[in-house]
Amino acid sequence: MPEQKIDPRTPNGKSVTIHKKVLDQLIAMTERITMTEGRTTTIVPFLSIVRRHHDTMRSAGVLTPSFCLILQGAKRLYLGQDVYNYEAGDYLASLIDIPASAQIVGATEDSPYIGLRIDFTTQEIASVVVEAEINTEPKERSLSTAAFIGKSDSELLDIFYRLMKLIDKPKEARFMSELLKREMIFNLLSGDFGHLFMQKALFDQRADGVGKAILWIQENYTRSFTVEELAKSCNMSTSGLHHKFKAITTMGPLQYQKQLRLQEARRLMLSGPVGATTAALTVGYESPSQFNREYRRLFGQPPLQDIKAMRQTSGALGFEIS
Repeated sequence: MPEQKIDPRTPNGKSVTIHKKVLDQLIAMTERITMTEGRTTTIVPFLSIVRRHHDTMRSAGVLTPSFCLILQGAKRLYLGQDVYNYEAGDYLASLIDIPASAQIVGATEDSPYIGLRIDFTTQEIASVVVEAEINTEPKERSLSTAAFIGKSDSELLDIFYRLMKLIDKPKEARFMSELLKREMIFNLLSGDFGHLFMQKALFDQRADGVGKAILWIQENYTRSFTVEELAKSCNMSTSGLHHKFKAITTMGPLQYQKQLRLQEARRLMLSGPVGATTAALTVGYESPSQFNREYRRLFGQPPLQDIKAMRQTSGALGFEIS
């Protein structure tokens, strides 16, 4: 692992070469662990390896609090009305659960898509902010979507390299990996997108405001509510809640609830012998026909056809976009 710290974003041939060399080292490390299609967990509790040998269709899922680094290949993310393309050396960070869709592009048997995924929580981010005494004042007053794409630098790749080495040291892995995870969060907080991590609405979830509304829906998505009722419970105006909610999640509260319901229904049907009607009722739908219409609108096929196709393709991208 080179000790020289060079930002690969600079137009310097040497920096690009070093960046590519480190990515190749990380790819080789993943190949010693697994060549399995799909997502593979490791002995590091929060670290998994994602590998795909073929392109995938656009598939709806959920961005969960995580940090996903592409080592090889490329992906396309659809978030609200925006489309993002990112490739080897780029990363996707999500701070809360956000319904979105994605697809892998350009993957082949000889050159598969390979990525590393780190799962974390907003509480872990807040802990680093407090203990490292990081300035929590955002650069901008306006709220931003709680997911973004950035380009890795040599410091960040070095952390991934040290984290991957721990997989060969099971006695040290659990303790040391947590320290590296905190170092990674510190790196992100100190980087170009640190201000996005500092959005107080994402951390003050027990206080009044949009953060509380997001958390309430996540914990109560099976319950019916109106935006007016939700806004009142959070001491916000209806228009204020809708505006701030959409700024962070790219959608309104009711659409957010609907997508969480449909994603959970899909998970229930895929993970066990649960029919469409049972799944619909479990997640809060009163009308199976309405469930079928909205399910088809989001996933492109009726429930039974979609689940059959998902099983034939090993779960496609899965429920968590990585």
